[in-house]
Amino acid sequence: MLMPLLEHLQLALTPGLGPITIARLIEALGSAERATQANAVELQRIDGVGSIKAQAIVSSRRAAQEQAKREIERAAELGFTILSRDDPTYPPMLAAINDAPVVLYVKGTLEPRDLHAVSIVGSRKCSLYGREQSERFAALLAGAGVTIISGGARGIDSAAHRGALQHPQGRTIAVLGCGLDICYPPENAALFDQIAQRGAVVSEYPLGTPPAPENFPRRNRIISGLCRAVLVIEADVRSGALITARLAADDQNRPVLAVPGRLDNPLSAGPHKLIRDGATLATCLEDILESLGPMPDAVSEPSQTIAPKILPETPTTIPPSAIFLSESQRLVLEHLTAEPTHVDRLIELTQLSPGQVLPDLTLLTLRGLAKRHDGQHYIKARST
Repeated sequence: MLMPLLEHLQLALTPGLGPITIARLIEALGSAERATQANAVELQRIDGVGSIKAQAIVSSRRAAQEQAKREIERAAELGFTILSRDDPTYPPMLAAINDAPVVLYVKGTLEPRDLHAVSIVGSRKCSLYGREQSERFAALLAGAGVTIISGGARGIDSAAHRGALQHPQGRTIAVLGCGLDICYPPENAALFDQIAQRGAVVSEYPLGTPPAPENFPRRNRIISGLCRAVLVIEADVRSGALITARLAADDQNRPVLAVPGRLDNPLSAGPHKLIRDGATLATCLEDILESLGPMPDAVSEPSQTIAPKILPETPTTIPPSAIFLSESQRLVLEHLTAEPTHVDRLIELTQLSPGQVLPDLTLLTLRGLAKRHDGQHYIKARST
């Protein structure tokens, strides 16, 4: 796997090349390997390159390759993983956006269940109310089997990560605006270590990249790209959180939700504007789960590429056997019938923990295989 990674990383480290241009190079030339070997004449024929940039790419080729080799060695020393866009473990939701990072640096692990993710974003200078709501929603979503995505920043982001970690099975992913070996903000060092144990800290930036202000708006597309919906909690109208919301809604076709705030708090302006513009009002867990729609389609083997295709809003009748379910999800489904069954009874029948049954029921409901009947009672949504 070294050579394909080396070639993608070489392209990512080539001055003047961004994700969209690199994607065009690979598509036009057939592979990342060919893209790193093409001459200036071949390169300048590709849309967005031109003769000057083509010559610059060729001139910087050897230096970029050497830097890529050092980057791989340094990442291995630090215990980081570097994923290229064609790696089977590269996040499928992120791969579906048109400017997905060519490579992604990862501290921790990315798992198939991270396909079921919600981003929580907001102001760094949040109020106590904002911090409480961020932690509350993150903990509730984590309890429903949802991975929490945020930016690792002070305020709402940090509260969201901590809220997700409150649940024993909670997972969270932090997206940094600097190199993975740079801790920013510095006071979050212990938090980032906890996140890496229960999820991942990720970045598209090369090791050693400082937290420059221009990096953060760019990383916002990754925060929204990794998730199925974005939840905004406290942000003024110029906040980066609203950039993330706009990217999610306009560029990535992801639902946007907003938590209302106090009328006399300037940080309520952002969420209130989003709600006026059509974002979903979020006051409880159900508001968020109902906005997610059907689960993205995925294959069962982790060694295969997960298809980023999104199922239609109105699910077609698909037999459960054709949908990938974990062993515990199948066990829960087997004990559901047309008659309402209480969660406590399902825990008793399956001999699974409450922390496992509740997220499984949420996922089965989102996939259209189960329905909440009344309170904590569930029924099978369709026959096998």
